[in-house]
Amino acid sequence: MNSWAKPLLLFEVTLFAAASLVHSGVLLGSYYAHTRAATAEGVIAVVLFCGVFACLFQPAWTRSVALAVQSFALFATLIGAFTIAIGIGPQTTADRVFHLLLLLVLISGFVATFRWNSPVE
Repeated sequence: MNSWAKPLLLFEVTLFAAASLVHSGVLLGSYYAHTRAATAEGVIAVVLFCGVFACLFQPAWTRSVALAVQSFALFATLIGAFTIAIGIGPQTTADRVFHLLLLLVLISGFVATFRWNSPVE
């Protein structure tokens, strides 16, 4: 697996797992609790983690798997940002900033992975 791909995907897993814990009320108490957001972020974290797992056991698939799981995460995060924008999702400033951070990380990771064209390690 590329030296930057594994840490990037693990960082994304950590971001989504932390967001899920915040929205479930485990971290920071019930002020930020939003069960639908917690569920969505938990699912995204699991999908990204499955991608890391797949890349560890099938290094030849790293680029394809990383693109697939990051595409899923980016699409789901855009849905979350849309729900915030129209007033359905969590409405705190922290949520808005965090979604912006998630989008920046996911877009950067997707572009870097898309441009990466190295042989199997």
